[in-house]
Amino acid sequence: MKKRFAVWTAGIYIVYALIMGLYLFWWADTGVPASYQGTAADPATFMTDRELQLSQEYSRYQSMMFFLGLPLEWVIYLGVMVLGISKVFKKFGERVSRFSWINIPIYVLLLSALTWIVTFPFDFIRRSLSINYGIGTQSFSGWMRDQMISFWISTLIMAVLITVLYVLIRRFEKRWWLYAWMLLVPFLIFMMYIQPVVIDPLYNDFSRLSNPQLEEKILDLAEQADIPADRVYEVDMSEKTNAMNAYVNGIGSNLRIVLWDTTLNKLNENEVLFIMAHEIGHYVKNHLFWMLAGSIAVTFVGMYLGYRLFHAAIRKWGDAWGVKRVTDIASLPALLLIFSLLSFIVSPIELTISRGAEKSADEYAIEMTGDTEAAVGSFQQLTVTALSDVHPPALVKYLRYGHPTMMERISMLESHQGSSNE
Repeated sequence: MKKRFAVWTAGIYIVYALIMGLYLFWWADTGVPASYQGTAADPATFMTDRELQLSQEYSRYQSMMFFLGLPLEWVIYLGVMVLGISKVFKKFGERVSRFSWINIPIYVLLLSALTWIVTFPFDFIRRSLSINYGIGTQSFSGWMRDQMISFWISTLIMAVLITVLYVLIRRFEKRWWLYAWMLLVPFLIFMMYIQPVVIDPLYNDFSRLSNPQLEEKILDLAEQADIPADRVYEVDMSEKTNAMNAYVNGIGSNLRIVLWDTTLNKLNENEVLFIMAHEIGHYVKNHLFWMLAGSIAVTFVGMYLGYRLFHAAIRKWGDAWGVKRVTDIASLPALLLIFSLLSFIVSPIELTISRGAEKSADEYAIEMTGDTEAAVGSFQQLTVTALSDVHPPALVKYLRYGHPTMMERISMLESHQGSSNE
């Protein structure tokens, strides 16, 4: 069975990779539609021939890496079960300690380490592409430091969550999913609260915006939107990337308005103000709140479906995997596989909703600033700097893009300018 699993998995993966390669590099239509040609949304009007070529190459390679990495987590979890690795991890943890609050975190650490090792080459290739195409600027040592921080933070959080989860499964075998969801709700809110002040500073240095005049103008925009902010933060990202970004995150007293220094260096003042108006639009339209509410609702459904599928999977394949009951920690990869597949299934819907929210924030920003030239200029510069594909293949858009394409965003701004001039 183990040999057959390895052969079939390798064969299916190779066929899948070939199909995705053909789709991205030969079959997909990435040309500019006739209706957009010659407009401000046409990349030929604001990018050089070399930039256009690099944009197409970089976007395709990054999308290829995304699709190659997409099923990898599923293969790891299934392989750990089928090949008996899960039982080995479980026995090792039990040899260290008979207490669940010790042996379960050890199991999670081993599984996380294996997953990190297997996926590391894909992360490294993505980083290399970013460096080679002039997007990334971070040294390998700095990148590895961030990788290690991410690994230990995610492993620590996962160890706590999984330990609590299996305690619930063992005490409430038929209701664990409901109690787990009830505990997850305050956890999600807590993570949103501590993210800006505890987790983000582990990766970057935050300081007060170095341009006081610009800060005052941004805070004026925030005041118009009733955002309770008394300062704007600047984060030093130029040592890691040439890409640009800005955001408003956190809740309550921990809410922060943040600008990457690359955004400040590459955009003029009016363009920066438009970008910030867009981020403020998310706050005004309660997108953060609705995102949280949506996550809570989706998690409720996902936990219930996961519970049903998890119990069914253990009943059907548990003997072959050497797992007798759902209470056995060795069943964890099966549960993670189910949750990962459910997350993938719902992701196109989540991305569609996200694109709608981003369009709404764009509309708010252009109404707030009224500066179409700055708005279009900021998006064009974002496209050039990040070598973005303004018109990606449909599959890429619906599985990767949480924003409308740049072609759609710039076209909307041009339409706004046309309607304003009438």
